[in-house]
Amino acid sequence: MAQIKKILIVCGEPSGDLLAGNLAAALKSLNPEIKIIACGGKTLAQNNAEIFYNIKDLAIMGLFDVLKNIPKFLRLKKIILQKIASEKPDAIILVDFSGFNLRLAKEINNKIPTIYYVSPQIWASRPGRIRQIKRFISKMIVLFKFEEDLYQTAGVNVSFAGHPIVESVKPTVSKEDFLKNLGLDPKKITLALLPGSRKQEIKYLLPVMLQATEMIARNFPQAQFVIAKSNHLETAVYQKILKNSKLTIKIVEGKTSDCLNASDLSLVCSGTATLEAGLIGKPFLIIYKMNLLNYLLYRPQIRVPCIGIINIIAGKKIIPEFIQFQATAANISRQAITLLNDQVQRQDMQNKLSAACLNLGLPGASKRAAEAILNFLNNLKK
Repeated sequence: MAQIKKILIVCGEPSGDLLAGNLAAALKSLNPEIKIIACGGKTLAQNNAEIFYNIKDLAIMGLFDVLKNIPKFLRLKKIILQKIASEKPDAIILVDFSGFNLRLAKEINNKIPTIYYVSPQIWASRPGRIRQIKRFISKMIVLFKFEEDLYQTAGVNVSFAGHPIVESVKPTVSKEDFLKNLGLDPKKITLALLPGSRKQEIKYLLPVMLQATEMIARNFPQAQFVIAKSNHLETAVYQKILKNSKLTIKIVEGKTSDCLNASDLSLVCSGTATLEAGLIGKPFLIIYKMNLLNYLLYRPQIRVPCIGIINIIAGKKIIPEFIQFQATAANISRQAITLLNDQVQRQDMQNKLSAACLNLGLPGASKRAAEAILNFLNNLKK
């Protein structure tokens, strides 16, 4: 049986880079001889992947931003295809970033085994994409059990690995020590703000979060606030918006789990962060806004009643969502104040979060994904 010697990984956003980095580490642990080359970022680089294209400027939001950046994406596709031609990898692993990666898979056109890790959200919008996946993807590795059932029904070769976030969400210190190290009081009410990992998300979400916190502070004058900063963004992105706030807010980098664990309530950007918040188990609210024209284009395509991933895996809305027109400071602060005043409601939310997170699978997801990939590729080479 021929050995798998070289794998090329393509991701395009910080969340994908994190998942791809963990996958790369698992692949190397199972086969230390594998060379991994990647279109990726910091986490892939930290896990011994050779980065041939840095994705730091690829994370964008909405159709109009995509249209403005079409030349950049066309250049990137050309770079990747040239890299495939020169390196001749044994396989391609596409990670999330579906708008680009599905088009890339079509260009590769089965010339090389093409594996997709992290399913495009066909269950939420544009379900017809499953036909393209069936035609151009050799193997699908999914994070959620319901996705495995969906792909099996469609005849796609699929494996359920579970979500790697289960093992990565761990506070590093106690709530008391974390807050004391920031110069904050563990006895006071603490709110954490998670406005996203993209500049556009910060632009649209942080201002309304700040307005909401100012309203909350009127009811809880002793409340204190922290912002969980993305490793992929400069502090100046946050400070530019914070300068207009009347509150003193601590910016904390690289300690999202600690921020969530220290909070009595969090305001969280819709996305993977809702899973992290769910696993920590503290009450939170889901918030999302985007450019109005982008929203009006995307909204008709959404087929699910909730957009928060934690609500989707729960099968019902267990966390309140404030999306676009509902994402006002008044709406958010009103719900936050109600929760902070109601211990029974907070405990009920925590119980439902614990039950929902059981659907994320057991620890070891990255290793299971790597095993499924290597088993698939080794069987092809027999």
